[in-house]
Amino acid sequence: MMSDSSPLAATQPAHVVLYQPEIPQNTGNIGRTCVAVGAKLWIVEPASFQFDEKRVRRAGLDYWQYLDWEPVPSWEVLCQRLDPERFFFFSKFARRTIWEADFQLGDVLVFGRETSGLPASILKPDDPRSLRLPMREQVRSLNLSVTAGIALYEHQRQTTNG
Repeated sequence: MMSDSSPLAATQPAHVVLYQPEIPQNTGNIGRTCVAVGAKLWIVEPASFQFDEKRVRRAGLDYWQYLDWEPVPSWEVLCQRLDPERFFFFSKFARRTIWEADFQLGDVLVFGRETSGLPASILKPDDPRSLRLPMREQVRSLNLSVTAGIALYEHQRQTTNG
């Protein structure tokens, strides 16, 4: 785990926040995607698993050693460490789609728990920073690691030349 306690706004191309994740394989896959694009992964505790679990390591494969990640004990601590003005909240209940977002370097992409999403104290569906992936009504939801991957690569598309 790499870490530093300085203000981190644009020191990373992007930050990915998993709020109390429940499925280690999703976290491992998201971690691998973070390595691929140079994003930092933040875990708001508690997670429903230990990070030394074989399922996290298996999903992250040999990339986990290159992942810049940091656990934080609470949402409040995360908000002290990162600029809440650059937070984007992902939920199927958001009014705006990801295609309407204007991403910038240093943005924070926030994802909720696999079974319950983000709590109402964090997610405001009408907030212009709340985003959803468009999908047909026959699909209840997408896998968290798929959603994070789409969001990270759209972020990268908008903020880099490559």
